[in-house]
Amino acid sequence: MRGIDAQEKHRPHDIVSKLWQVDVMMAQGLLLAEAIRSIGVSQVTYNRWRSEFGGLKLDQAKRLKDLEQENLRLRRAVSDLTLDKRILAEGSKGNLIRPARRRDKIAQVPASRRLSERRA
Repeated sequence: MRGIDAQEKHRPHDIVSKLWQVDVMMAQGLLLAEAIRSIGVSQVTYNRWRSEFGGLKLDQAKRLKDLEQENLRLRRAVSDLTLDKRILAEGSKGNLIRPARRRDKIAQVPASRRLSERRA
């Protein structure tokens, strides 16, 4: 038995299918609240789904989710590269010709940026 706070993960094609079921039930004369209850979601969830997947077809909904995940992955990559660039810019200040100064500078970066020594 699932707990009250357990959330079910709905896939995009399931969501589009459930939205379509609600539309069919409403066309048959069922009230919106009853139709939403019959698909097993809350009014808030239904409204969120309707705003996100309202007029999409199954393949479009899947493509939307795939693009959102790709966008998130690319944002993380850009933020990592930006952080690396800032670390390099901070580390390149001053004269670092002598190995002792280079080691000192590298030792300062993890403490100031909360990074591993390897990343620094």
